[in-house]
Amino acid sequence: MGLMILVTMFAGVCPAKLSLPPLFTPTTQLPHLERRGQATQLIVDGKPFLMLAGELHNSSSSSLEYLEPIWPKLNQMHLNTVLAVVSWDLTEPREGQFDFTLVDGLIREARRHDLRLVLLWFGSWKNGISHYVPQWVKWDTQRFPRVRIESGRHIEVLSTFSSESVEADARAFAALMRHVRKVDGRQRTVLMIQMENEVGVLGDSRDRCDAANEAFAGPVPQELTTWLAAHKETLLPEVKGIWSAAGSRQSGTWSEVFGEGVRAEEIFMAWRYARYLNRVTEAGKAEYALPVYVNAWIVQPMDTKPGDYPSGGPQAHVHDIWRAGAPQIDLLAPDIYLPNFAEITAMYARAGNPLFVPESRAGVQGAANAFYAFGQMKAIGYSPFGIEDRQPDPANGPISQAYDVLSQLAPLI
Repeated sequence: MGLMILVTMFAGVCPAKLSLPPLFTPTTQLPHLERRGQATQLIVDGKPFLMLAGELHNSSSSSLEYLEPIWPKLNQMHLNTVLAVVSWDLTEPREGQFDFTLVDGLIREARRHDLRLVLLWFGSWKNGISHYVPQWVKWDTQRFPRVRIESGRHIEVLSTFSSESVEADARAFAALMRHVRKVDGRQRTVLMIQMENEVGVLGDSRDRCDAANEAFAGPVPQELTTWLAAHKETLLPEVKGIWSAAGSRQSGTWSEVFGEGVRAEEIFMAWRYARYLNRVTEAGKAEYALPVYVNAWIVQPMDTKPGDYPSGGPQAHVHDIWRAGAPQIDLLAPDIYLPNFAEITAMYARAGNPLFVPESRAGVQGAANAFYAFGQMKAIGYSPFGIEDRQPDPANGPISQAYDVLSQLAPLI
């Protein structure tokens, strides 16, 4: 209601866009998240910045030529930020040899069209699967082992129980961030980084390789139980309920601390993924400390157990495990295509988690979602997926019209 009143008042007194300062101003301050009043805001060039964003299709950013006619359309849609994939396979086609041609092209064209960027690091996983790893990783299953599921079959998913995998990913991501700092350290075209994409095990509740079985039968890391005990009074109800039902133990195996069954196995995998992504993020932030988020393939109505959705991913019900295991991650973000947008955003805005929706709908529903996210949920950004072909008329579609209004309201929100 408050936002609608603000929209009405604004329309009556300011029919033209506000005069804003130039988009890119050299500054020594990195984009960062900052608590201001009741909201956590993304601060860019010293000022709050709402990402009126759109995510390109996954393969679009693999061709600068393909993107040439798309950039003007993004301007017509009133975007100020574009989410674009940077994949490990194209960045490090041979081990230790890096090619940042695509990254440089994205930054150059974004600047030319007065747009900011969020780079999506498709490293070890995309949609839970290891599709975007380099060929030298795909071919060497001994050095880079895969997840084994209950049937005994190995699936094309890098196991979190491989130090070789996590360190190779970390080296590549660190090289990317070092390069971004070099070419963009003053102009700050790149605002944030997405770490991997919708991680988690599909087809089973946990990895069942030998190393995973040994770890699951062994003690829960003291680091996790100490964190749970220290935050016992503020734990979210899902993890707190599971832990309390098993006696709130501070030592024991995973089944002893979290009970028997798939929920303990999901928590086990959440810890493993959190630790893996934390290590990769840590390596990148050591080079260039931009905010980093992880996105979630959220539970769907037909899902009955972990593994129907990616088990171990940053689902709302395991956020406490991710907070404990991945302190380098700045926020956990839901990809929302379901109609219950308000319910899902409320789940992801708990315990001080800043809200960003990196994948969602366009159309009329998407426009409504954008207003709700910014006006009610204090979101830092909203982003329909596949933005380049979501509106036949880029200048006059629902998202374009919503972003036009929101761009005028942004200084007041």
